[in-house]
Amino acid sequence: MLRQLPRWAWVGGGLLALGAGCINVVGYLCFRHQPITHLTGTSTEFGLALARGDAGEIAHWGLVILAFLLGAMLSGFIVQQGALRLGRRYGVVLMLESALLFAATPLIHGGHDLGLYLASAACGLQNAMVSTYSGATVRTTHLSGIFTDLGIYLGHRLRGLEVDSLRINICLLVASHFIVGATLGALGFMLWQERVLLAPATLTGVVGLGYAIYRHRHFD
Repeated sequence: MLRQLPRWAWVGGGLLALGAGCINVVGYLCFRHQPITHLTGTSTEFGLALARGDAGEIAHWGLVILAFLLGAMLSGFIVQQGALRLGRRYGVVLMLESALLFAATPLIHGGHDLGLYLASAACGLQNAMVSTYSGATVRTTHLSGIFTDLGIYLGHRLRGLEVDSLRINICLLVASHFIVGATLGALGFMLWQERVLLAPATLTGVVGLGYAIYRHRHFD
């Protein structure tokens, strides 16, 4: 059950959503003005490039999608999960994400597309890391599913059906932290430009290291 997860697991989910909000706002404010943490807009741009026959743009958007996919594949290879379970190697995935973001920051600041591909792979890692636990899907890099779930749960409440309040709270936690992360990222961009990515890079690294220590003490 969801309640079997310790409180710090939900705190960690909120922090990851916070970081994702910051990463995505940098994508919109940097030289390419594109989303990074999800692929809906990216796939739309890819379709537009295909329709126009623009080889350069086709290659760019295709590589962004491929990078995200490769990040998700790497997460699946490392964690080998079908569901969220304590004891899995999430710390390794988060530290890899941190390394990718650290590498991406100077490249994006310098206007190099490679930085966007690395950041997209980092988000693929994070998004694939947390999947399903007891029927509740936890997403930390995009909000369409979160708001869909929230709407479903609230609709059930209006019909008088029983809904676990924890599920609603999870949706609110992730959505609010993502929005706050985007706000802080935009404010930070005014001061440090793309270097504000160092904040989520550090955050994911610290969370990953913290989880790795916890896993070593409790599961090894």
